[in-house]
Amino acid sequence: MGVYGNYPDLSSVRRVLVVKLRHLGDVLLTSPVFTSLKRALPHAVIDAYIYRESLPMLEHHPAISEILLYDREWKKLGWFERFKHEAANLWQIRKNSYDLVINLTEGDRGAWAARFSNAGVRVGIDRRKIYTHVVKNGPSPRHNVEKQLDALRRIGIRPTFEEKKLILAIPNEARESVRKKMFWEQFILIHPTSRWRFKCWPSRNVAALSQKLIDQGQRLVFTSGPDSDERAMVEEIVRLLPNESICNLAGKISLQELAALIERCTLMLCVDSVPFHIASALMAPVVALFGPTSDITWGPWMNPRARVIAAEMSCRPCYLDGCGGSKICECLNAISIERVMSELEILAKIGAPRLGIVDELIHSPR
Repeated sequence: MGVYGNYPDLSSVRRVLVVKLRHLGDVLLTSPVFTSLKRALPHAVIDAYIYRESLPMLEHHPAISEILLYDREWKKLGWFERFKHEAANLWQIRKNSYDLVINLTEGDRGAWAARFSNAGVRVGIDRRKIYTHVVKNGPSPRHNVEKQLDALRRIGIRPTFEEKKLILAIPNEARESVRKKMFWEQFILIHPTSRWRFKCWPSRNVAALSQKLIDQGQRLVFTSGPDSDERAMVEEIVRLLPNESICNLAGKISLQELAALIERCTLMLCVDSVPFHIASALMAPVVALFGPTSDITWGPWMNPRARVIAAEMSCRPCYLDGCGGSKICECLNAISIERVMSELEILAKIGAPRLGIVDELIHSPR
């Protein structure tokens, strides 16, 4: 151990596990952690432990060797069956003989993984005695990517600027599938939903904005997650629009197909949700509406073609499910259709070329 910073000796580290048991966007924002780890420990095998539904966010990441999955459907099983599955996961983690475990998740499940790993170096973001190194979180708001990278800084690894880029690999099968489903070569993608309805702009506003875009001759593609409430919200919107100008793919495509759509679109409009982070990874042109969540913590990341619209209200970000828990956020309702239209028109005039981040990282000399 070094004296200053109490950095561990990583010279003998041969196998690493990074734990991020959180939702889709959170997992995608950890992708720079793996890139930086591989540069610092080029001979180490680096694995990830994530929820099964988050697999497309890290699948085919060039720095990751194996992805261990936790299936949240296990919670629906009887206690004994659930115990068997969870115990099997922990046993696999112990069996893999990790030298370094980095837990980027609050809560017990990631802590159990660190505890049972028997790794010599265990890094965590909460103050548990099982960790050899605890990551401190400062009081100032900071982008989530930088917060994840603090786990590496805590053990003496300094990420470079290039390593901070998000990585998302899109399989060619997903691109081909989207080509078959699409009517047009040029279109604006609108993803108005989130798993949390209180983070969404009112449906009537989305419909009114969409009609303005159609009146300008634009073609619109609508997407959403598979949840029935999200699909219903999109149906509510498209019922008010002419069929010949829209393509409704809400709930009908995979995450990888959604990424392929974002890669192809002329512009995208969304809220604070996983499509916005996918747009950052692909450097796609996007306008996002933020309400009760922080655009400093969850906003654009290294994407010069991203714009955030948020009301200037002293109460935000409050992280509440609507004002006073009402499920309705005044800060979102306060965003005018004219303001969103203006931002979309400004962004449409920016002709900066996109950068294929994954291709660059894979094919550029190291």
